[in-house]
Amino acid sequence: MTTTRLSPPAIEHVAIIGAGFSGTLQAINLLRHDGPRVTLIERREAFARGVAYSTPSPAHLLNVRASNMSALPDDPDHFVRWLVARGAGNPQSFALRRDYGLYLGELLEATRAAAPGRLAMRRDAAAEIRHAGDRMTIGLDSGESVTADAVVLALGNLPPHDPPAFADAALPPDCYIRDPWSTDFTEGLTDEDIVLIIGTGLTMIDVVLTLEASGFGGRIVALSRHGLVPRTHDEAMMPPPAPAEKPAETGSALLRLIRNHAELVGWRAAIDELRPYTQAMWLSAPVEEQKRFLRHLHAWWDVHRHRIAPQVAEQIYAVRRSGRLEIVAGKIDDVALRDGGVTIGYRPRHTNRHETIGARRVINCTGPQGDLLRTREPLLHLLMAAGLIRPDRHRFGIDVNAQAETIGVQDIANPRLLALGSMTRGTFWEIVAVPDIRVQTWAVARRLSNAHWVEGEGL
Repeated sequence: MTTTRLSPPAIEHVAIIGAGFSGTLQAINLLRHDGPRVTLIERREAFARGVAYSTPSPAHLLNVRASNMSALPDDPDHFVRWLVARGAGNPQSFALRRDYGLYLGELLEATRAAAPGRLAMRRDAAAEIRHAGDRMTIGLDSGESVTADAVVLALGNLPPHDPPAFADAALPPDCYIRDPWSTDFTEGLTDEDIVLIIGTGLTMIDVVLTLEASGFGGRIVALSRHGLVPRTHDEAMMPPPAPAEKPAETGSALLRLIRNHAELVGWRAAIDELRPYTQAMWLSAPVEEQKRFLRHLHAWWDVHRHRIAPQVAEQIYAVRRSGRLEIVAGKIDDVALRDGGVTIGYRPRHTNRHETIGARRVINCTGPQGDLLRTREPLLHLLMAAGLIRPDRHRFGIDVNAQAETIGVQDIANPRLLALGSMTRGTFWEIVAVPDIRVQTWAVARRLSNAHWVEGEGL
């Protein structure tokens, strides 16, 4: 399908909605490129944090070593220098997530001070966006508005959707935690309680660490369809993988290639060598091939690609070894409120048996979602109703082209309304981690800062 593209705009003012990592770095890069003036809009209390880096817990670490966490692609040691100067780590460290939030905040303030009058920071929420001619107008919850030449949606990860059996169960908030980042899910628990976690990925890891840090001594059961848990980084920092050519194979042939190569260099290196090519491979893959990957390999890819720090893995292993954490593979059939708790019926994987788990509290750790047809985000609903955005083909988030321009219902790419980060995963796939997003924000800032646009240029 060929997408029509509106005429490239002249950009003097960019409004960015969301000041987590993506939005903050977009503002920083626009100023560093000597580009348009910027208005950065954030509804949360703090800028440059988002959900990921707002955690105060010392148990929550980055999932990438400091050596690859610079916010600036043209200065790869930037974060390491910041970390070392504060005595908070070294290139091999998996730094505290709260420290990374401090780093982003300081970088934003330093960039703002170096470009006086070019960055406005508004603590407010975007209620609507109107596109008229060559102007974009953002209506804010405060009743005020911001008019700009272009708007960048940097919404970050949206809260998880309810698993199907929970959507209509009407469970009280004390028994069912819909979003673990929205409340203190440890409150009121005793060592006699059972906590059921839905999902066994990275969010589950964070929740278990938080329960442990709170002193919870009860039992934890983590349930997902496959029962797969994130794998672990090597104890020692490995050298960068040797340069390799982009694989010509696709589908099952590519899988065989990776497995064979993993026998020679190890599975971590075999996956890491694909890192420079995963976005291009996804962009060029036929839709049916993308869907086959999502059906059969998605869960396996995630646990091998998005790993956890060795010290985190050791903590999780210790809780499992003690018998207090059980990982279960199965599909949930039904949910019922019973005796002040929740009873979940499920079928263990590869069986037809029906089993039940009783829990004092259920925590939804299925991970951030971006399905526009299921989101509770009012702004996204209004943008869809206006025809300005549409869901991507896999319903991961917002449909965009290779330049991160949103595509509306008339199949027209709009260079005045762009989207960044995890909400563009349907187009780019690998766009959830700092190393990928910093490149995306850099490329978008470069184009918005220039007086011309290069047709056909991707990220």
